[in-house]
Amino acid sequence: MPTIIQTPLVLPLLLSLSSFALPQDLIQRSFPIQGLLPDDTAPTPSEKIAVAHFIVGNTYGYTQSDWAGDIALAQSKGLDGFALNVGVDEWQPARVADAFAAASSFTGFKLFLSFDMTSLPCTQPDDAAILRQYISSYSKHPNQLLIADKPMVSTFSGEKCEFGSPGVNEGWQYALRGENSPPVHFVPAFFVPQNTLPSLPVMDGAFNWNAAWPVGNSDVTFDPDNEWIANLGGRDYMAGGFPLHYGQDSFNKNFILRGDDWELCKRWELLVENRHRVSFAQVITWNDYGESHYVGPIEGTQPNSQAWTDGFDHQGWLDLIHYYILAFKTGVYPPISVDRLFLWARLYPASATAANDAVGKPEHADYTKDYLWAVAFLTTPAYVTLSCGVTRQTALLGMGVSKIQLPLVSSCSVEASVDRGGVNVIDFKPLGFNFQTNPIVYNFNAFVAASPSGALE
Repeated sequence: MPTIIQTPLVLPLLLSLSSFALPQDLIQRSFPIQGLLPDDTAPTPSEKIAVAHFIVGNTYGYTQSDWAGDIALAQSKGLDGFALNVGVDEWQPARVADAFAAASSFTGFKLFLSFDMTSLPCTQPDDAAILRQYISSYSKHPNQLLIADKPMVSTFSGEKCEFGSPGVNEGWQYALRGENSPPVHFVPAFFVPQNTLPSLPVMDGAFNWNAAWPVGNSDVTFDPDNEWIANLGGRDYMAGGFPLHYGQDSFNKNFILRGDDWELCKRWELLVENRHRVSFAQVITWNDYGESHYVGPIEGTQPNSQAWTDGFDHQGWLDLIHYYILAFKTGVYPPISVDRLFLWARLYPASATAANDAVGKPEHADYTKDYLWAVAFLTTPAYVTLSCGVTRQTALLGMGVSKIQLPLVSSCSVEASVDRGGVNVIDFKPLGFNFQTNPIVYNFNAFVAASPSGALE
């Protein structure tokens, strides 16, 4: 890992109205290593690229100005572009055109198409026409991402697409590399066993979408990534990073994927540590509200996800991963120039029974614990305090990045502070960050808050 984990000095806990005993491992101290160097024996491009997956299907009401706002925000957080997830809706080509038009005003920000093959048809030869049309329309656009002078193209799924051909490899060869088709750099997200990757030479690389989160109730590791890399034979590898997964809808998605124990940070630390093996990093996602793994603003047209996303802004996570994005791209963790606190938690106990919920508790609810997860950015050593109702903890933390957690045991409002030399540096009381022990309906989305920002150097 690119961090050294230690236990800092923890001051005595101050508990009121409760004898609740806090665990001993509530704080971990992280010391980012400066100047990480790649392994010269591993294939790596000369420049690292970080993008965010953008669901065009959630932009029905978007204007070119809306795209410009998102692009400006993404670029300010170190992102190099958007992977535009496009589906079958007849209005989506117009939104893609708006995206490219908006990008024209931004130097260095790139876009590329990620065909959503769970939406687009791909059984008949004629189904390839829409893909070719998209590619031809933007292959020469100045904001099209080019790899080896070829337009980057990706997918979400597509591992069963044959386009009337006798197999998947032949089908994609026909769809993307047929006569009069512009050459492309094809890095799809196929959901296949890693040992099938050698049988898909049509790919110039692969995106292992599901490696971004843990399998089951355990910490995320780089093992699934390594398995894919070993089977790619030197082709490009795209890795994903995500904050959590939760949705409660009619598409059999009432489940969560584990995001506890700062999994968001741990995943990005793995990407930084293994950056010499990763060609591209992709944030999953900018705006997939239906599955709760969004880091951009809540805007556009939600896919009936308002019940669990309204009031749950995640842009604090975007500020947090900015730090890791810069480290992934450069190989060096940036210095901390501004004191900040990043906080997130569910607002209801995992074991609670909702009083009036028509859908039910999500599967894997036992994967998550009732904790406030926090990350502190400190320019110099300081006392950091987390509190919520009867639980309160103060710790002396050193310069750099520290990970902190606090049990949530009763209905309460989250507060946090930073004090240095007898002076209160941060007094943070996020509006709406209220933990309630008796929910009316289930909501396993995370409430995210970040103290006021400053620019990373």
